[in-house]
This record gives sequence, C-alpha cells and structure tokens, in this order.
Amino acid sequence: MNLANKITLARIFLVPIIMFFLLVQVKFPHIRVEQFSITYNQIIAALIFIIAASTDSLDGYIARKRKLVTNLGKLLDPLADKLLVSAVLVSLVEMGKLSAWITIVIISREFAITGLRQIALLEGIVMAASKWGKWKTAIQITAIIALLINNFPFAFINFRFDLIASWAAALITIYSGIDYFIKNKHVLNFSEGS
Repeated sequence: MNLANKITLARIFLVPIIMFFLLVQVKFPHIRVEQFSITYNQIIAALIFIIAASTDSLDGYIARKRKLVTNLGKLLDPLADKLLVSAVLVSLVEMGKLSAWITIVIISREFAITGLRQIALLEGIVMAASKWGKWKTAIQITAIIALLINNFPFAFINFRFDLIASWAAALITIYSGIDYFIKNKHVLNFSEGS
C-alpha cells in the first residue's frame, strides 16, 4: 500500500475518534468567556477534524506527484471524504448544533452523485469532480468547523457565521448536485425498457 492510500486510510480511522470526542461525555471542563463556552473535547474533535480534512488535498497531491494513483485510492478517497463529513454532520445533529434537514440534503446529494458515478463506471466513463463540487466541500468544511468551535470568534459580536455557513453549505450542495446531473445527463441512458 502506497503513502497516499495510507493517508486516506488514516482519514477514515480518524472518523470514530472525532465522534468519540463529540458524543461520549468525557469529563473535560468548559472554557467560558462572557457569552462564549466550549468544552475541551469539542476543541480536540475540531482539531482532529481539521487535520483529517486537510489530508484530503495531501493524499491527492502525493498520488499525482509521485504517480501513485491506484484504483484502491480512487475508491478510498471519496469514501473517506463522505464518511468524515457525514459522521460529523450526524454528530452535530445529535448535539443539537445543526438542523437535520441540512444534514439530509448534504448526505442525499452524496448518495445521488455516488449513484451517478457508479452508472458512469458501468459505461466506462470516469466523471471528474467539478469546480462547484470543490466549492461545496470547502464550504461544508468551513461550516462544520464553525459549528464544532461554537461559532468562535464570531460569538463575541453576536454574528451567526455558523448559521450562515450552514445555509450556504446546504444551498451550494443543492446547486452543485443539480449542476453535476445536468452536465452528466448523457450518462443516464433512459432507453425503452429501463
């Protein structure tokens, strides 16, 4: 197994660790400053999430630079991304920090695009990620980090950046999904009898 794939696997293995710090009631104290409060376990989960999310670019860069692109890597990389984002989104819903509908929109889009990619693979077509898909990922990660750290530092000025980022993530997720289907509608061969 090459270095890029090991980094991708490490991202997958970090998912349950993040969930542990978010969902298991560890007796860490809170940091309280005026109207802002955060637990140490939230800070640890946020730091691990940031490290895990940053490995997405790293493993792709290493695979391309060292010519280590493999079929295993092509399978694991998007799977790792989806596991990481989906697990944290579900955890945030459980914690009461995120509306369930936003999580459902984001996860549903991922299932739909994965299905479209599977159909394309059966036809021998490899579908590249779009610029909107990359923006979607960046905004989702930004929203997740803002939610994990309780809207720091914007909480001090009563500006709901976390809420705005969550809505932006939902909207761009919907738009990028529609855009992806429109640009790749040729993959869906609706012939008679199907």
